[in-house]
Amino acid sequence: MLDSIATTSTTPDATVEAYVATWNETDAARRQAGIARAWADAGRYRDPLMASDGHAGIDAMLAAVQARFPGFVLRRTSKVDSHNGQLRFSWSLGPEAGPAVVEGVDFCALAADGRLDAVVGFIDKMPAG
Repeated sequence: MLDSIATTSTTPDATVEAYVATWNETDAARRQAGIARAWADAGRYRDPLMASDGHAGIDAMLAAVQARFPGFVLRRTSKVDSHNGQLRFSWSLGPEAGPAVVEGVDFCALAADGRLDAVVGFIDKMPAG
């Protein structure tokens, strides 16, 4: 069981770094390349507001968030906790030069190669309305 984790091609920290970078990448080709690095082909994303499946679905979701919140940046705000192919970290979303508007925690399952298989996000802080 641990052998598949030990042979991953990347570390959990590097996977999360690539994942966060895709949220902030506005160039479609670079964002899609980042998604391929961070996500398994059949990766799934779920939070209370959005759901997407596969690289194309994740790309469309990220592009929609960027269009709705131009200039906003996603930041990891905690260390990456990981064990047994699972990980979690806290994040914030807000203007690049301003305070966070949204904050939450992502819980992730890793594929055998270390890329994201599933992300389930929980929102801890969000503007009313």
